[in-house]
Formats: sequence, structure tokens, C-alpha cells
Amino acid sequence: MTNISPPRLPARAQLFAERALGAFERFLHIESTSGIVLLVAAAAALAWANSPWADSYHALWHTPVSIGIGSLAFSRSLHFWINDALMTVFFLVVGMEIRRELHAGALAQVRQAALPLVAAAGGVLVPALIYLSFNAAPTQVGWAVPTATDIAFAVGVLALLGRSIPANVRVFLLAIAIIDDVAAVLIIALFYSGGLDPGGLLIAGGGMALVLGMQAIGVGSALAYVLPGALVWFGLLQTGAHPTLAGVVLGLMTPVLPGRLRDAPLRLARTAVEDLHQRMATTAVAPELLTASLRSLRAAQRELLPPVTRVQMALHPWVAFGVMPLFALANAGVALDGIALFDPASRAVALGVVCGLVLGKPLGIVGVSWLVVRIGLCQLPAGVDWRGVTLVGLLAGIGFTMSIFIANLGFVDAHLLAAAKFGVLVASTAAACLGLLWGGLLVRRA
Repeated sequence: MTNISPPRLPARAQLFAERALGAFERFLHIESTSGIVLLVAAAAALAWANSPWADSYHALWHTPVSIGIGSLAFSRSLHFWINDALMTVFFLVVGMEIRRELHAGALAQVRQAALPLVAAAGGVLVPALIYLSFNAAPTQVGWAVPTATDIAFAVGVLALLGRSIPANVRVFLLAIAIIDDVAAVLIIALFYSGGLDPGGLLIAGGGMALVLGMQAIGVGSALAYVLPGALVWFGLLQTGAHPTLAGVVLGLMTPVLPGRLRDAPLRLARTAVEDLHQRMATTAVAPELLTASLRSLRAAQRELLPPVTRVQMALHPWVAFGVMPLFALANAGVALDGIALFDPASRAVALGVVCGLVLGKPLGIVGVSWLVVRIGLCQLPAGVDWRGVTLVGLLAGIGFTMSIFIANLGFVDAHLLAAAKFGVLVASTAAACLGLLWGGLLVRRA
């Protein structure tokens, strides 16, 4: 029987390009489709909270859920487990995305990141100032609510406009949204966390030391990091900081390069392919031997991806189609009859959030971008004109997930929280509609 030479593996540069392009396309697909699921979850929550069964909606999220061993038990409401525990996984994916972009992405080079960076800064500063123009103490605590952008919703709306929108407009929107996430994380850490307890810092530091130690000895299984990650989460909870920041910390600590030598996975793959061809060349081969060769090939394929990419790809669908819709279902249920817009404080909160997102975001992004381009500090990306920048500014006004999350942290009064959530829902809907109308005009002109 003629021996068949094993196929040549693609060059390392080609492999990297194919992986990067595939991961980017997969990211866009998940974000665009998950935006629909997120919208359905929010609509279901809103309908449920205003239905005859509204009491069951509120009772569900206050159901106590306990975990423990023996006499040691930790009991919190279901709402806590969603907002403070499951959302940690969301922030873990955010942290990994930031880590990747800082290493080899939109934030890796100063010249490449300059325009999205200053545009995102304008998109944070102007909405905050608009909100503060409507609100003084004590409602000024919600100033950060209109500063956030929901990547899933924004990319989902952009995807509805089709392929006529230039690819660099999508990249520009993603870069601004990622920088917005960085700003939101810093805002939560600096302004929406309580006083720090040193005892909790020791626990969190111990968890981080365990993570670094396991990385140093080459532990590659993601499941092995669950316990150290839980220590970081519990430590931050004990400090008074918001525990979801543990996700960002762990995401930023995730390695951006494979743990082994760069050519080790390629050698492993070549050996596995050669072994597989040799086994298949025989007339009779045991299935378990073929399974072993395929397992080696699968391990080589996994090791070709750095941990920050591999773990993010594994978690992203769960976050997009599980964690975020569940968060929307638990938090978007605003009882419309409980919104006291006749109350000056509630009305000021709602107006500040709506105007901050719908007007402040495009004014900040487009205005600051025009200014820095006009004075020559930055230049527009290839294929992006001012109409495209305006589209990005309008879509950046879709706050939703992060805006509601910050509102939960900022407002203790139930009426003010309901007004803030109502403002986020109205503003996000208005920004999406304006983005679709403006994008439709661009597509028609194209």
C-alpha cells in the first residue's frame, strides 16, 4: 500500500491570521445574534413586571439561595447570585477582551488607539456632564449611568444594516465599546465600591498568588482556576469592593501567549497527523488507537490558541446567551406604575439618563473626534467618514446592560432606581432607532 505523506501544516503567520479572522467573525456573529436574545429577555421582564403576575416576578428574584458545606453556609437572594456572581463571568470575558486588545488589537498601538480613545473619553465625559446638569445631590450619584455602551446591542443593531456598512466602522465601534468597558470598570472600582477591608484584600491577594503560581508551573486547565478565582471573588466581596471586579482582575491576568514553546504545538500536531496516517494505512486498527491519535491532534489544536483567546471563546457564548439575558430578565422588569415621574428627583434622573445617552454619546464622540482630527492629532480610519462616525456615536447611546448594572450600584431608593432603569430602556430604544434610521440613509446612499 502506498504511503500517503501527511499534509503540510500552514505557516505560523497564516495560522495566526486565520485564527484572528475566525475569532473576530465569530465574535461579531455572537454579539449580533445575542443582541436579539437580550432584547427578548428585556421585553419579557418588562411585560412580566407589569402583568397581573408582577408579584411572582419580584418574589422570584428575592428567593434565598444557599451554598455551603456542613454548618458553613452562604445564603443570598437569587438577584444577588445573578448580579454579583454570574456577572463576574461577564466581567471575566470583558477583562480578557481588554487584555487581548492591549496585547495585539485596537489598543496595542498608540496611533491606532488614539482616536477611539479620545472619542470614548468624550462619550463618557459629555453624557456625565449632561446628567449632572439635570441632577444635584442626592441624585447626582447616577452620573455614570449614561456613560456606558452595550456591545451586544450596538453590534446587533449595526449587523441589521448589512454588509453595506464599511468594516472599519464596525471596528471603530468595537474599539470605542471596549474602551467604554475599561472606563466602566474603573468607575465602578473608584466610585461605586465601599471602604476597603484589609482582611478581604489578603484573601483576594492569596487567590491571585495561587493563579500566578499555577500559571508558572504550567497548569492549563481552566477548571483548575475556579477555586483561586472564587477566593479572589470572596476576598473582594469582603473588602467592600464590588465582587464582579474579580472577573476583570482574572481576565487581565490571563496569559496572551501559549504556555509552551511556540513550536511545541506544531510538533505535537505533526506527530499526531503522521501517527494517524500510519494507523489508517494498516488493514485493521483498533478504534481506541485512532481515538488516541485524534485526542493528541485535538490537544495540539487547543494549544495553538493562547489561553486568553481559548477561554474567552469558550465562555463568550455562555455569557452572550445565558448570563446577559438572565441579567436582563432579573433587572429590566420596571413596573411602570411605580415610576414616579411627577416627583422632581425621579424625573431629573430619567431625563438625565435619556439625554445623556441619546444626545451626550453622539455629541461627545463626534465632537471630540472632529476636534482632534481638525487640529491634526488624529486621523479618521481608512474607509470611515464623518457619517460613519455619527452612526457610531448614535449606536454608542445604547447603554442597557452596563448602564443598568451601574444604576443598581448607585441608587438605593427604589423609585430613583426604577426611574434610572426606565431612562436606560427608553434611551437605548431611542438610540437604536436613530442608529437604524441614520444607517438606513447611509446604506441607501451607498
